[in-house]
Amino acid sequence: MAILDFLTGEFIDVIEWTDNTRDTMVWRYETRGNAIKYGAKLTVREGQAAVFVHEGQIADVFGPGLYMLETNNMPVLTRLQHWDHGFRSPFKSEIYFVSTTRFGDLKWGTRNPIIARDPEFGAVRLRAFGTYAMRVTDPARFIAEIVGTDGEFTSDEITFQLRNVIIEAFSRLIAASGIPVLDMAANTRALGEMVVKAIQPTVAQYGLTLPEFYVENISLPDEVEKMLDKRTSMGIVGDQNRFGQYAQAEAMLNASTQPGGMGAGLGAGMGAAIGMGMGGGMIRGPWGAAPAPVPAQPPALAPPNPPGMIAPPSGAPDILWHVAMDGQASGPYGRAHLGRLMNEGRFTRDTLVWTPGQDGWRRADEVPVLAQLFTVQPPPLPLVPPPAPQD
Repeated sequence: MAILDFLTGEFIDVIEWTDNTRDTMVWRYETRGNAIKYGAKLTVREGQAAVFVHEGQIADVFGPGLYMLETNNMPVLTRLQHWDHGFRSPFKSEIYFVSTTRFGDLKWGTRNPIIARDPEFGAVRLRAFGTYAMRVTDPARFIAEIVGTDGEFTSDEITFQLRNVIIEAFSRLIAASGIPVLDMAANTRALGEMVVKAIQPTVAQYGLTLPEFYVENISLPDEVEKMLDKRTSMGIVGDQNRFGQYAQAEAMLNASTQPGGMGAGLGAGMGAAIGMGMGGGMIRGPWGAAPAPVPAQPPALAPPNPPGMIAPPSGAPDILWHVAMDGQASGPYGRAHLGRLMNEGRFTRDTLVWTPGQDGWRRADEVPVLAQLFTVQPPPLPLVPPPAPQD
């Protein structure tokens, strides 16, 4: 009786696989030292396939269902073992269960930048990454081409090879697509479809298919993105003259809050410098350029209220003016300096002046602030006859 129990224990009569992992693609049913009983029950669940390998050769593939392992259900294996009709002998074969479910959230990405030619920026280096999903559609081919004799094959063992195939196709397509860098974000779906179409013949040879493929991001190098941010910022600024006025007021406001008596003066100087730089077009770059003004020099110190001058209101910053003299722009000068030039006869009502924020050059007497200088100018001295000669 003990011998009969021992022989019975060598026979396998129930074959099934219940997987509790999420990354196992192939699992080999252990039959070492045992034989599959003729008429045994094979259970293949949804999302699985069972591949019989007999003497190193793939014999039969079973899809989802419940099977009685008999000769009429296993025509290939029957032919390989030369079974006659009604033969009831047990047989020895390797059984591989293959998961045909979808394996998702797999990562891909470029390890090195891809060099592409952009119509606007020229040659650029691009990086990209994304996710994809794969599924086994031909279990027999997957066993023969990829798994081999591996008793437990996981998705990590195939993703490295797939990533190389994806990156090769993506690099070739992105370099030849002609899509501008700034438009690639709007074409990621089209790029993903192009990649899947390009690699499908290769992936099919592995017995796989890619039901999902996503291009999540295409990015430029950090230094190029910084320059692009600057270009975008300049586009937002728009009118550089108005921005110069705003920067001047901002600098003066910040400086006036600093402790000490020099805060207001320092703020005025910084604001004027920023205003002249932006309003006069001292910045030259790909967004346009304007004629550069004469570099600003601090005016010579003058008495607070020289003869013929009207002092600005108390606490108000002095406005700096550019003056057209001898056909060239000079300055900038404060009111005190203009008063001195007026006394010297070098600054008149017809002299052209300009300050940041003013619309073009104007005559001095057309500017209300400067017109006051000429209203207080003393009239010409009356002609006095010379004294008579004394005897």
